[in-house]
Amino acid sequence: MPGANQALRTARVRLDSTAAPGQPTSHQELADLVNAWIYQRYRRMSCLTANYIGKLERGVVGWPQADYREALRAILHADTDADLGFRRPVRSTSAAAVREEGDVNRKAFFRTALGAAVSLPMTELAQLSQQVEVPTTVRPTDIHELRVLAGVFSAWDHTYGGSLIREALYAQLRYSISLLKHASCPRPLHGELYTAVGWLAHTGAAMAFDAFAHDDARDMFSFALFCAEEAQDWHLRAKILSLMARQAIWCEDADHGLTLVELALVRADRLTPAERAMLYTARARATAKLGMLEETLESIGRADDQFTRIRPADEAPWMRYYDAAQHAGDTGHALYDLALLVDRRYTAEASHRLSSAVAGHSAQYVRSRATSGIKLASLIMATGDPQEAAEIGLRATIDAGRVRSCRTRDTMSQLSRLAVPHERLTPVAELRHQIRTVTCT
Repeated sequence: MPGANQALRTARVRLDSTAAPGQPTSHQELADLVNAWIYQRYRRMSCLTANYIGKLERGVVGWPQADYREALRAILHADTDADLGFRRPVRSTSAAAVREEGDVNRKAFFRTALGAAVSLPMTELAQLSQQVEVPTTVRPTDIHELRVLAGVFSAWDHTYGGSLIREALYAQLRYSISLLKHASCPRPLHGELYTAVGWLAHTGAAMAFDAFAHDDARDMFSFALFCAEEAQDWHLRAKILSLMARQAIWCEDADHGLTLVELALVRADRLTPAERAMLYTARARATAKLGMLEETLESIGRADDQFTRIRPADEAPWMRYYDAAQHAGDTGHALYDLALLVDRRYTAEASHRLSSAVAGHSAQYVRSRATSGIKLASLIMATGDPQEAAEIGLRATIDAGRVRSCRTRDTMSQLSRLAVPHERLTPVAELRHQIRTVTCT
């Protein structure tokens, strides 16, 4: 078992609490300070938790990521990582000794050797890579490869969250921008190229949004929208504006989100039924947040009508996700806000739609299934039987534990807060414990 990090604990205890002067800063306060410091310094949201601080002090995690270490040094007034008890892992072994142990230990040696290579500074690793050359002329195969990559990245994001592969996508996006700037593109391929790059940029923006890197997301959304306009691709434009609206709504700017949706609907006649349904549900989510009852119900009705007209074969690749489960979940989210913010009479319909989404989402869309399940549990926790809500929430947290998503973690935190008044019930206490476990890993 690792040894406790007494240096970090001492530094934390020495720092006065802002909430309770004269008392030491708590794990949660320190986590909040780190998250705030990182945002102020880098304009990037982070998900550090009290449980993670506890892991650091217990020595379970001995070498946190660079921005956490930097923030902790600044907040706890430490000059070096060593002052806070952090030690870079040392990986070393004797190749001769390993050879004497036979084949099994040789495999362990190679794993150790690879681990040592991975621990090299990023500057050294960067020197090992030769920059990929951009072709002088864009070919149809280049566009096809970009489409395939965008589809692969998007599928991974839906299933696992985008945290693990964002950098890989960004590298591909930088290459794609070089392609636009430096490669000659035959006129017949111009629109297709910009659509492919726009779809890739939209996928990167979606990943950044999910990771709470909101400024990065906005930059990529803007670039993706430029590509869609350059390609005169109304379908991609609608998809981009829809997710831009959802980000604005998430960031508590529902009014701007509504404006973006209305912009996407300017020429709704040029869009497919799935695209119109997607946009009407986005509008419903904005108006529900704004407390606009009639407008929300009208938008949900229009979305339902458009959904019945969908022919999947006529939809663009980026719209293949919009099936019955997605539609039920999106409209259910709007009704959730309507029920809790405006009128409790819509609780039953919100519950029905969210339940349908949970039942309908396949493993390919585990993040969406988790989110709808957490919302369903939150709805029932706020309006119904807390034990039933805890049962639903526990199932949803199993799905949530399979993805790396700040949005999902934030939704779980909301459920945990709604559960506080019922924590004396054993299932609810177990749910809150499970949420803490999932959100700190």
